[in-house]
Amino acid sequence: MSEQATASKVEEVVLNGVNVSKLVDTIELIKENADVAKFKFRASNKWLIGGHNRSTIKDFYGACQEDTSREKPFVFDNDEPPVLLGENNGANPVEFILHAMAGCITTTFVYYAAVHGVKIDEIESSYEGDLDLRGMLGLPGRTEVGYERIRVKFKVKSDAPREKLEELIDLAQKRSPAANSVMNPVPVSISLETK
Repeated sequence: MSEQATASKVEEVVLNGVNVSKLVDTIELIKENADVAKFKFRASNKWLIGGHNRSTIKDFYGACQEDTSREKPFVFDNDEPPVLLGENNGANPVEFILHAMAGCITTTFVYYAAVHGVKIDEIESSYEGDLDLRGMLGLPGRTEVGYERIRVKFKVKSDAPREKLEELIDLAQKRSPAANSVMNPVPVSISLETK
């Protein structure tokens, strides 16, 4: 290897399990070509019986191409607890919303911490949502459908000052795609095909 090639090779920086060098490179690439940032995630679902149905997630479009990195699909069973006439074959869909928020806010927090040079030793979070079934059932007293409020609590172990961790929590909330999909209205279109 030539001296010039050795000098031009930059050591990768990894913090909190995040390759910060690649993350910064990705940001620069997106600044040059905004199309790289456009993704289409997909899920398919099949009803099994009662409240039990199964979602499958595998392929997606991103970084200007179809992604083929996943050899096997992710499979998630959805059901209801017995009190909601299900058989507990899986978490219910509104619990999956909390799961999605938990994963996305945590990941966003960790990525921003890494970019800001903040080492994280541990993160735990809890999510609790209030939901009134009267909206879904069309009963008087509640016209809105869905969560009324979601509370999130984070416990973070880090040497960083509390103010810095609060700044990162704020960034995670503002920049989390899953959290913002819940907090802000997202247009949804539904079509029907018959078999």
